[in-house]
Amino acid sequence: MSSKATDTLDYQTIIRYAQNGAPQPERRVEKTEAQWAELLDPETFRVTRQHGTERAHSSDMCSRFDPGLYGCACCGTVLFDASVKFDSGTGWPSFTAPVADNVVAYRKDTGFGMIRIECLCATCDAHLGHVFPDGPPPTGLRFCINAVALKKQASV
Repeated sequence: MSSKATDTLDYQTIIRYAQNGAPQPERRVEKTEAQWAELLDPETFRVTRQHGTERAHSSDMCSRFDPGLYGCACCGTVLFDASVKFDSGTGWPSFTAPVADNVVAYRKDTGFGMIRIECLCATCDAHLGHVFPDGPPPTGLRFCINAVALKKQASV
């Protein structure tokens, strides 16, 4: 399965989405922080709901490249296809594009003295990770995503 987003996505588009909003998701899932805390394990809650970051190389997901889809660990929305996953050497799973333009939302992140673009699940606002303009073709993007923010779904 190839990503529909790979044909049109580049870093300038991501910056525009961060400034003006990304395409609307097909659905929204909204819960209180207490409801999310009941549903998620503590580390997934910390990363996805409190904008944390897991320790680099803390998951074997970086080294697994079997076919399939990766969904949001909070709401299940399909976000990435394994066919666009690559080994970035960073210690976090990395992808060149989401499965569609409307599944990931973007926000300017100025934390830790840096300017980055944060990736969020467009359906439930879960913090996923960040996107950088240093990935391989065809997009040149590196979606650097916390493994605990993802749940491997069906193999294809």
